[in-house]
Amino acid sequence: MQAHVRMLEFKVGERVQFQPAGRPPVTGVLTRYKRKTVMVIADAGQQWNVAPQLLQQVDPSASAGDQMPNVIPMPRRPG
Repeated sequence: MQAHVRMLEFKVGERVQFQPAGRPPVTGVLTRYKRKTVMVIADAGQQWNVAPQLLQQVDPSASAGDQMPNVIPMPRRPG
């Protein structure tokens, strides 16, 4: 029950950060709620299942320069 309550503090699509044991902090986007964990896609591309108690919200203004753009320009097809 505590995990579910903590999950509701975060929204899908929100940038979060957590500290895996023995590794540097990982920053990414929360993509899915599971029963006891949430799925986070790290900026480096890895997929993590993390207990919501370990997550911290990332201040959007602090990481604005580090973020990759949400829109990727695609070349137009000749029509």
